[in-house]
Amino acid sequence: MDQPCPRKIEFVFFDAGGGHRAAATALQMAIQSQNRPWNVQLTNLQELLDRLDVLKKYVGIRIQDFYNTMLRNGWTLGSPQLMRVLQFVIRLYHRPTVRTLEAHWRETQPDMVVSFVPHFNRALCESLAEALPDRPFLTVLTDLADYPPHFWIERQSQYVICGTPKAVEQAKAMGHAYDRIFHVSGMILHPRFYELRLKNSVAERRNLGLRPDLPTGLVLFGGHGSRAMLQIAECIEQSNLDVQMIYICGKNEKLADALRAGRLRHPRFVEGFTTRVNYYMQLADFFVGKPGPGSVSEAVAMGLPVIVECNAWTLPQERYNAEWIVENEVGIVLPNFRHVERAVSALIEPATLSRYGANAAKLQNRAVFEIPDVIDRIFATAKA
Repeated sequence: MDQPCPRKIEFVFFDAGGGHRAAATALQMAIQSQNRPWNVQLTNLQELLDRLDVLKKYVGIRIQDFYNTMLRNGWTLGSPQLMRVLQFVIRLYHRPTVRTLEAHWRETQPDMVVSFVPHFNRALCESLAEALPDRPFLTVLTDLADYPPHFWIERQSQYVICGTPKAVEQAKAMGHAYDRIFHVSGMILHPRFYELRLKNSVAERRNLGLRPDLPTGLVLFGGHGSRAMLQIAECIEQSNLDVQMIYICGKNEKLADALRAGRLRHPRFVEGFTTRVNYYMQLADFFVGKPGPGSVSEAVAMGLPVIVECNAWTLPQERYNAEWIVENEVGIVLPNFRHVERAVSALIEPATLSRYGANAAKLQNRAVFEIPDVIDRIFATAKA
């Protein structure tokens, strides 16, 4: 007897920031590990819409690459205004975008489309409804909350997965039916963050040239690093704090070389690009970085209190994350990193570190393993 063909699901992502691809890939891995009868394919939205990319057409650089350059260099002042310009261009090209996506869906014939991207959910949903009207469309927010209007959640017939009560309330306020909103326990994390913990972190610290007895911080600013890491390193180096630091610079080798240079008063380990962030987090006692949903969620999942900054340079969609940190008492939010040593000094007090660490441990995030059940329920609902 012939076996039924597995259902085909397209995960739509882009590389403006690393979190969208990372979430899609992590969920694909979790689905495979659960032996779900689905064929999950990853679709890069940027590649589908390359011919409509205005910046690439006139300047020769993709919009997502320009965005990543902004992040790497800290050119984020005025980002709310820049976002409105981007959204205006997206609305201007809405019909050509829909037509391009319609043609793609008709060719690939997915049984479900899952979006991991903001800005384009109206076009994705509308195009799927035109091409394959019986197929469900699902948006998975990879931010802790929406940044309306027209960022993650649109007024349209679809399903939404939210990682916080705040995002759930936003979806309800947009008119989405309760049975089409799914609340999971956090952001999607790579399955490696749920692996068994290291048995001997003391020996592992020694292997990196670090002392086993000092409070250890981990500094991380995404896959491309940030010049802010140099400022943080200088503040720590000039302080009288009895700490040591791990700096993960991503693909920014110039930054990594700068952090390795010179004589140091405090022990320091510098890493470039790595897929073992979970390993380094197990060697740390606290986290320092930008309030990105991915890195903050990873740190909290590993029991690390966090130190972040939130100011006019912070991306608008990440500003709620700072509120979330304060609300859940899992870290300290600074107006800037110029006085990061004060925050570190307060955080490494044993009672404070223990309290924040205990609060982080309470937030049991299992979203990557919960979402396959949600997809299964959506398939059942759509069939019914």
